[in-house]
Formats: sequence, structure tokens, C-alpha cells
Amino acid sequence: MAKPQNPIQMAVIGAAHGIKGELRVKTFTGDPLALADYGPLYAKDGRAFEIATIRPANEVVVVRFKGVADRNAAEALTGTELFVDRSALPDDGDEGEFYHADLVGLQVRDETGAPVGKVFAVQNYGGGDILEIQYQGRKGVLIPFTQAAVPVVDVAGGFVTIDTVAAGLVDDEDDENAPSDGEFDKRPRGPKDAGGNR
Repeated sequence: MAKPQNPIQMAVIGAAHGIKGELRVKTFTGDPLALADYGPLYAKDGRAFEIATIRPANEVVVVRFKGVADRNAAEALTGTELFVDRSALPDDGDEGEFYHADLVGLQVRDETGAPVGKVFAVQNYGGGDILEIQYQGRKGVLIPFTQAAVPVVDVAGGFVTIDTVAAGLVDDEDDENAPSDGEFDKRPRGPKDAGGNR
């Protein structure tokens, strides 16, 4: 197989491990050892890597790739991202399970079913998954990827439905605790010598 047409990142190569060409590899698979089950892995430039051996090591796996025989060759691979083609991934997940890559490009619809944008990426900055969408012409809009904010994901149908209130895109008109216009201007500011913006 040549360079993947629809690449899905499976791992990234870290530092060399020892002197015999082994490498520390961070995987993005559910089971880190399953990295060896996908066949050859590919770098962005099309180079193929076959796993000769793999073993767990704390938060990563230690991998020896065929053709990488010493530390110098291993060190040259540090930082290389490894991909497979989307077709190599199984589609036998439970209902409601999908790959993040399957979401990219889906149409975004609001509660009424009206198209309002498109999914550009799935991000995770440590606090949970976030969808990066185009929303009503604005690019780079971030919404939480939660059941409340994105109640419908229909990969086969080619769309996701968002709840604009739960996603934080519009104010909840029923929220009695929401401050009225100008209410923030009336809050106490503290003594003049307290510093800060005034």
C-alpha cells in the first residue's frame, strides 16, 4: 500500500530507547499494543514502517521497527507521526461510536434541522473533546463535544445536530439568573488602592 489517501494518525515516535534501535512511541489507540495490528504505518512523506517487536513501558510502548538497527537510526525518527489509511480501521463499533476523523467535514445543523456550518476538527486541550466548527460563516468556533451540546451525530447521514444554547452559541432566554443589560456595570469594584483594571 502506498501513502494513505485518508490518513488517520495512530502514533508519534518519541525518543530512542537503548542502543539497539528501539523507540519510545506514544499511541492513540485504545490498547497501545494494538498498534501492531494495523499493518504498516506511514509517515507523512510516505515512508512505511513495519513493527518487528512491541512491548508496554509506562505510558508508551517500546517498538523496534524493521530496518532500524541502531540508536543513530532510531534518533533520526524522533517526532515522526505515524498514520494508517482510514480503511484499515474496523467499523464494528457499538452504536454511537465513531472515529474523530469521521466527524471532520460533516454538516452542522441547529435544533430546527437548518444547516448552520461544518465540522473542521476535533480538538482536546485536556478538558474533554471540543468540536471546531464553522458557524454561520464564522470559522474557528469551538463548542463542547458533549451529549447536551451535540445530541445527534449521524456519520452515515453526513451531519451533526447541535443545541445552540448548550453549545454556548446563543443565550438562554429562559435563564432567570442571567444578568440584564448593564447589570455588570453596577457590581462593586473594591477600594481604589486595590489595583487591577479600573
